[in-house]
Amino acid sequence: MQLPFHIDLSNTTAAVTGAGGVLMSEFSRALAACGAKVALLDIDFEAAKRVADDIGENAVAVRCNCLDKESLKQAKEIVNEAFGGVGLLINGAGGNNPKATCDNETMTPDLASGIKSFFDLEESGLKFVFDLNILSAFLTTQVFAEDMLETGGNIINISSMNAFRPLTKIPAYSAAKAGISNFTQWLAVHFAPCHIRCNAIAPGFFVTNQNRALLFQADGTPTARTQKILAATPQKRFGETGDLIGTLLWLASDKASGFVTGSVIAVDGGFAAYSGV
Repeated sequence: MQLPFHIDLSNTTAAVTGAGGVLMSEFSRALAACGAKVALLDIDFEAAKRVADDIGENAVAVRCNCLDKESLKQAKEIVNEAFGGVGLLINGAGGNNPKATCDNETMTPDLASGIKSFFDLEESGLKFVFDLNILSAFLTTQVFAEDMLETGGNIINISSMNAFRPLTKIPAYSAAKAGISNFTQWLAVHFAPCHIRCNAIAPGFFVTNQNRALLFQADGTPTARTQKILAATPQKRFGETGDLIGTLLWLASDKASGFVTGSVIAVDGGFAAYSGV
């Protein structure tokens, strides 16, 4: 892959959760291209394995359920045996769920029948979204940060534009990503005496497998939501995966960002800065 710049991660073992997905698979490729040994963790083992096979000998795919601490511990044993202690952790597992998504952007007293409103959101969906985003990062950090206590390390969480301003229709995901940003700051303070840095990347709007159906019709034409997103993004486009790699490498490098911890870096084409006027 084409990197915006190169950093030396040749002595680093990196663990990436959600590594079979669109964004985290590219994160894994970028880290490996800088010399890191990369463990690709995902509940979808086949997706992670395809990426690991593409990277080559410095990558290993590991089946892992980030909501199950025993699964995480077993994954860590595999990673440690293959590559040694983890010095860089990317908490990339996350996502939304239709059961926690409203049909309507705002509530009206005369709500039409058949519309899934705030009052219809399912408890199981809300819990799933909170667990998938916050609990997964919490448990994964509990397990893998132990490797960093004596030698120092680096944790990068994946937040979202939702953490700055909640988006309509997805209250649980918005709240969960706000929680990730807060958890990032908490970890940065808690682990500072151990020389462990913790920051987060907050992507703006990127097209992934999870949100493609919300952004484009079956025939490829943009949805009304896409039109609103692009109207509120000063650069008037969706982000591309490569737009995140420079921020990833900067945060992954102790030489470049060694005094940066507890920060949430927006990569959003100006979305968070735009008031709409």
